[in-house]
Amino acid sequence: MARMQPVNLTDQFLIAMPAMADPYFSGTLVYICEHSDQGALGIVVNRPLDMTLAALFERIELPLEAEGFDRMPVYFGGPVQTDRGFVLHRPAGNWQSTLAVNEHVGLTSSRDVLQSVGSQGTPNEIIVTLGYAGWSAGQIEDELAQNAWLSVPANSRILFELPFEDRLAAAMESLGVSFAHLAEEAGHA
Repeated sequence: MARMQPVNLTDQFLIAMPAMADPYFSGTLVYICEHSDQGALGIVVNRPLDMTLAALFERIELPLEAEGFDRMPVYFGGPVQTDRGFVLHRPAGNWQSTLAVNEHVGLTSSRDVLQSVGSQGTPNEIIVTLGYAGWSAGQIEDELAQNAWLSVPANSRILFELPFEDRLAAAMESLGVSFAHLAEEAGHA
């Protein structure tokens, strides 16, 4: 059997297909921050937890003085390291521990980015998660081959400008497909 060409999903959205049985990922939109032959790392960007940034900052004993952040939701980023915070942000900036996804977007796991958000309100385009989604080498390719996910080039507008409940549908529409139509079609092979 011919091997598929390796595909790099960094800076892509993964859209969970309606048949996705895994409760962690059913109905999710995942932003892939890194993908290599070692595996992949992504963040679920449309599943808020029952926690605000104000509550998170209180829990980690950081002041949140900047306006407009206190009511932002903290998201379930994925089932790995759910006790750790991750900040997806634009601009990428210069932080202690940042994975540069592209020239504009970074994923930071160091506390300094949250200190800056709390004191200066920058970076101001952020998605804060607890946990992330991880795939071992070849796992994400296998899941794509089994049609568990659709991939589509990511769009920063969807990530940072749309409310979380609109992100999945907007990513679908960028493929020219409506999620409702996909759900109907999935039942009829």
